[in-house]
Amino acid sequence: MTPLEVGGLTLFILVLLLGIFSILFGFPGTVIILIDAFVYGAITGFEKIGLKTLVALLVLCVLAEFADFAVSLAGAVKFGVSRKGFWAFMIGGILGALLMTPLFLGLGFLIGTFAGGFIATLTVELLARSKLKPSLRATYGAVLGRVAGIGVKGLFALIMVIMTLTSIYS
Repeated sequence: MTPLEVGGLTLFILVLLLGIFSILFGFPGTVIILIDAFVYGAITGFEKIGLKTLVALLVLCVLAEFADFAVSLAGAVKFGVSRKGFWAFMIGGILGALLMTPLFLGLGFLIGTFAGGFIATLTVELLARSKLKPSLRATYGAVLGRVAGIGVKGLFALIMVIMTLTSIYS
């Protein structure tokens, strides 16, 4: 391998790992992995990563995004969060992430996602129920649902990376 090929392969693998890592921060890491695999396939003439692998990765990507949302919603509903509370968690998480990103050496994004979602959901649930204990339980469920959704999506991303690397190195 030439140094250029080694550098390109290293960059490709780093982007795959970035795709997995980005899921922790709420980014669509499975889409990053899919695009990275497509670019690698296009550069190499679809020799190692062919159409069959790319279609399988696309299906996994769509399933991962759907599963993330469904698991998050199911976890929240199990603990009694309202529809407004669930959407408040999503919107509050985005706002919290935007506001806290510069803090804590970049970890503010992750902290802001959960803190913003927690505060927004708790506020909406308190306004709807007027009782602290059921509102906290619902908010806790929203947070657990989101964590479970991230875990499921991370598992899909790991499977996608293994499929991609297996296609290249087999």
